[in-house]
Amino acid sequence: MSALPGSLELDSQPPLTVPLRHFFVGLAFLCVALIVGVIDQLFTFSAFTSAAHLHLLLAGWVCVTIMGAMTQFVPVWSGTHIHSRWLANVQLLFVTVGLSGFAVALVLSWLPALGAFGLTMLVGFWLFVYNLLRTLTPRGGLDVTERHFVFALGCFVILTTIGVLLALNVTHNVTESVPVTHGSLLGAHLTLAVFGAVMTTIYGAIYQLGTMFTQTKLHGIDHQLQSLEEIAQYSGVALLAIGRLLEHAFLARIGGLLVLLAAGSVAVIMGRKLLEMQVAWTPMHRRYVVVICSLALWAVGSGVTWVSDSLAYDHLFGNPATTHALLIGVIGFIVLGTLYHIIPFIIWINQYSDRLGLEKVPMVDDLYNERIAIVEFSLLLVGLVILICTDAQLLSSQFGVIGLSVFGAGVFLFITNMGSVVYRHSTYSVQGLLFGAEAVFRD
Repeated sequence: MSALPGSLELDSQPPLTVPLRHFFVGLAFLCVALIVGVIDQLFTFSAFTSAAHLHLLLAGWVCVTIMGAMTQFVPVWSGTHIHSRWLANVQLLFVTVGLSGFAVALVLSWLPALGAFGLTMLVGFWLFVYNLLRTLTPRGGLDVTERHFVFALGCFVILTTIGVLLALNVTHNVTESVPVTHGSLLGAHLTLAVFGAVMTTIYGAIYQLGTMFTQTKLHGIDHQLQSLEEIAQYSGVALLAIGRLLEHAFLARIGGLLVLLAAGSVAVIMGRKLLEMQVAWTPMHRRYVVVICSLALWAVGSGVTWVSDSLAYDHLFGNPATTHALLIGVIGFIVLGTLYHIIPFIIWINQYSDRLGLEKVPMVDDLYNERIAIVEFSLLLVGLVILICTDAQLLSSQFGVIGLSVFGAGVFLFITNMGSVVYRHSTYSVQGLLFGAEAVFRD
């Protein structure tokens, strides 16, 4: 894979509509997740509302965005072609229908339907994994980014399988005949989802995007940290998931510490790239600063927690006081920050790259409104700080609603800004991207 934009194999990328459709569906799930989260804070609507909120946030927003980004950039970075454009669209349909039904069933406590909707989601994610694995056909072996992606795809397969078992177990008690409990399955499921599928994908992408968008290269200690991160991440996720599945405290403890070591290594690499950056600051770079601080806060705060007890439900994501630092400060901000460049970048490539040098064309960062981006970043940051202070009990629990609301206002501005980029600079309308049957089935 290449690190610099000039060496990308742009002819191998899938059509513009494929990733953008994933991104906007993911953002729609994020909006619904924030609404459900606020409802869960204000009312006791259902015993499963928090589970619906978490699935909409992680499976809906984060994973659907990852599906779109990997479908777009694996062919670009690897210099190959997507195995099937049709599957790239069908995967989104299955995940969207499955997750939507799954969330509604959770909120309404319609538990018998969880298995069917879970299976629908599983089909969508497995189609995604199959399509990407068929696309990854390296000529000289897998590079660091591709290795991360392959590991993450394996985690997708296992976690979705466990997810269906969990859904069926709610009404059919499928764990009765096996030596694991519902709680241990849940622990393994969430471990593979957050740290295996999501965080491993993020780490792998950072080695490309972090160098690409800072115009730097890995050098010196970066290479040692990269090797350390790979070993720690793969083995740590495996040990933490197995330890939680088997309720083996020692395995889980060692796995958790390795996961934290990998996070610290990535934080140092990202920090060095930003310090060495050769380009002007953009909304993406500012969000990466928040990611580094949040990643360091989570890693330091969770060390003692996982040493003392890495099996407790409250410790699934590390120290409870740093849960939002991980889920929003790290995962949320890196997704939003990366989209701030990816969405304008792929539109610029499709609309303006072939006209460069022949006429005056806007640059990538000219496509969005910088003032809206600054206000949106401020709202996101304030919302995150309120949520972290609420987690740490520096503020009363009522402030959690305020934090989610402020963060949601920032998300609304982000969607407005990116929607305007699509509206003003692409040949597709947002409505056409999402609902245009011709675009979906002819890509």
